[in-house]
Amino acid sequence: MSKEITPRAEDYSRWYQDIVLRAELADYAPVKGCMVIRPYGFAIWEKMQAILDRKFRDTGHVNAYFPLLIPESFLRKEAEHVEGFSPECAVVTHAGGAKLEEPYVIRPTSETIIWSMYRKWIQSYRDLPLLINQWCNVMRWELRTRLFLRTTEFLWQEGHTAHATEEEAEREARQMLEVYSEFARSTMALPVIEGLKTDREKFAGAVRTYTIESMMQDRKALQAGTSHNLGQNFARAFEVTFLDQDGERKLVWATSWGVSTRLVGALIMAHSDDRGLVLPPALAPLEIVIVPIYRSDEERGLVLEKAEQIRRELAGKHTVKLDDREQFKPGFKFSEWEMRGVPLRLELGPRDVASGQVVLVRRDTGGKESVAVESVSSAAGMALQEIQQGLYKRALAFREENSVKIDGYGELKEFLARDGGFALVHWAGDSADEERLQEETKATIRCIPLSQEKEAGRCVMTGKPSNGRVVVAKAY
Repeated sequence: MSKEITPRAEDYSRWYQDIVLRAELADYAPVKGCMVIRPYGFAIWEKMQAILDRKFRDTGHVNAYFPLLIPESFLRKEAEHVEGFSPECAVVTHAGGAKLEEPYVIRPTSETIIWSMYRKWIQSYRDLPLLINQWCNVMRWELRTRLFLRTTEFLWQEGHTAHATEEEAEREARQMLEVYSEFARSTMALPVIEGLKTDREKFAGAVRTYTIESMMQDRKALQAGTSHNLGQNFARAFEVTFLDQDGERKLVWATSWGVSTRLVGALIMAHSDDRGLVLPPALAPLEIVIVPIYRSDEERGLVLEKAEQIRRELAGKHTVKLDDREQFKPGFKFSEWEMRGVPLRLELGPRDVASGQVVLVRRDTGGKESVAVESVSSAAGMALQEIQQGLYKRALAFREENSVKIDGYGELKEFLARDGGFALVHWAGDSADEERLQEETKATIRCIPLSQEKEAGRCVMTGKPSNGRVVVAKAY
């Protein structure tokens, strides 16, 4: 089965597409630019959704749902917002056989319709903070699409919060960035850099946009999540005010934040190999598969009985499947489950039964070990933990190996044109300089890292004084 995958070194883009299709994560829809998420791919998204939803609830947020259709006039109330999203909007002009009095935009994001409702719901400081999230689909008319990474329609969550003070809104934006960061590291085994977007790269209508940036195996950056401090822009546009404790009517402060099914794409590109998908156990729909090996009916009964016993023992702690399909040989099953990225495979034949052992095979390294049947539960648990941690360490080492401090613009252009990666450069330029940087290198400033120490230097483009570095990279 792995022979059907294009090697990464030969064509990384094709390799990615092959894995998505061969592992049955998604397929191309009859609607141009859209995808059908297949059950196995959707199971990964459901695990992401469940874990994130618990984290949101733990931080005081509740779920709601808002309409898919947004009156076109709503988008025009916040000038920067409409300018940023107009080229990507799909607009409904006819319905019920007649032309609509006002067109509706299929939501590219929901700030405008949500803040039109917040105007009704927020009257007093007692109504704040308002902490709402919604899980939904959105539509952005993309010209160049790629399954999971960039599609016309995609699934996501979008949090929208309202606060009494600027300080509360800023704390919320930073808190949710940390939620995303912790999820990426601990659940996705994905190292990320927390940072601030430049004014040119920030969300349309935001005062500040925070981001987590990750490196894929082709050394390109992928924005894995964003959190926005919206200031009072949307409150001002939709006249959302509240009566404060001092009796004064004030504008509300706002945030929004979101991640999408793009995370499934990040998972594939960060960890998988030329044999197929590699999944961290925390997000694998199936953590363990048991493959029985036998040649005769006598061996079949003996092996399947022991395999079922092991399955029952593991089922209380892990998601486990006994692959007892008669129509496929063990070799085919090995390849299929490797393709699907199941973290741990247990092989059991008549000799293993006789010796009271089972063979554990790790998907990440291909390593094999024989363990006693009575120890299989603890051994499997330890192996899954090692896989989860090992994938993170491997991805982190790869990022560090491909992150370089660069002080000259010529050297930067050469680095980006050659192998690429994360270039850490001093920056004191403006939006015009950023535009020239992108035109000349096809790269962008991914973020201003939040954790860096101050460091005196000279801007890589302008030569002006700089007290810190930014991350420059080509990106998805």
